[in-house]
Amino acid sequence: MFEYLTAGESHGPRLTAIIKNLPAGLKLEVEKINEQLFRRQQGYGRGGRMKIESDQVIINSGLRHKETLGTPLSMTIENKDWQNWVEVMAPDQERGEEVEALTNPRPGHADLAGALKYNHRDLRNVLERASARETAARTAVGAVARQFLAEFEIDVYSHVVQIGNLKSESWTDLKAKDPARFENKEAVKEYFSKLDETALRCGDSSKTEAMKNLIDSWRANGDSVGGVFEIVVTGLPVGLGSHVHWDLKLESKLAAQLMGIQAIKGVEIGAGFKGAGLPGSKAHDEIYYNLDRGFHRSSNQAGGIEGGMTNGEELIIRLAMKPIPTLAQALHSADLISKKETTAAKERSDVCAVPAASIVGEAVTASVLARSTAQKFGGDSMTEIKRNYDGYLEQLRKF
Repeated sequence: MFEYLTAGESHGPRLTAIIKNLPAGLKLEVEKINEQLFRRQQGYGRGGRMKIESDQVIINSGLRHKETLGTPLSMTIENKDWQNWVEVMAPDQERGEEVEALTNPRPGHADLAGALKYNHRDLRNVLERASARETAARTAVGAVARQFLAEFEIDVYSHVVQIGNLKSESWTDLKAKDPARFENKEAVKEYFSKLDETALRCGDSSKTEAMKNLIDSWRANGDSVGGVFEIVVTGLPVGLGSHVHWDLKLESKLAAQLMGIQAIKGVEIGAGFKGAGLPGSKAHDEIYYNLDRGFHRSSNQAGGIEGGMTNGEELIIRLAMKPIPTLAQALHSADLISKKETTAAKERSDVCAVPAASIVGEAVTASVLARSTAQKFGGDSMTEIKRNYDGYLEQLRKF
């Protein structure tokens, strides 16, 4: 379940997403999908495209009276900017003489490698699909997955912890500094919900102002800005994933799909690279047991995954996003056809999209976890999956 396919170009008529298999009887609110699409479009540093698009999903199949049927769920998101690109991107017309080929590839983008791989003489054949506009479709898929996970009280959050070279506190640091503040689910939800009202989805208001100034400064120099965001998942049961085969390990699935987000260049779980420099006695989470909590840890260096499986603690993932390759101050390049020196192409683009990427990261994480949850508990309907889930929790309580 929850296998999906996306299709569409950045300036084509629409994006399409198809989720192949969903359990029957999952209650879906279309407005909750649109809420996630709106969240993806926000953030300081976004470009002019976001002033044009106001993404709304259209459900084409698989849903009746707000409940899934067990059949493929297909969704489309119209590209409002399509009206300005009808001639350039026309799927059913011969290429007109007025349509110029784009031949100056951007360093750091898919332009050149894609053109060489697919034998294209026009870079637009590559960049239209490589564009991060495609993540709107994955955000819609993730919004469906989130509603499935909510049935099991699993919540997916994120926040920005670095813009350029400016860092803010991680989730682990925040909890260590004020443990009482986040001792219940409502407090955690409140903290992350308020971030959507901020410019950069960063919890430190003083750092946010400095980060905005950095974005403005780098923008003035014709540059773009990357950063780091953190994903936090609460409510996960023990045992999603597997230790049996490498490809069934949960972190391998998460890393593969999260690294598939445009411009993501690094992923770490828990202590990650920092943990590599710790002695073993400090790098692992000691195990305790009591009747109320069962088995639990005193810390979470593992980030919620041990041996390829969830261990009942919060899942913590950090992702590094490189600066966007489209620069106002274009970098050196070589023309695809003439091979002469030139500067890289300038497409309309964001200066900083780290806050938006954090929403996409939530969506992709939700999709992976929804599939793992469905695989673990099985069933063709929500009633069957929930029955299996409840039985598993009872097994854990009696262990």
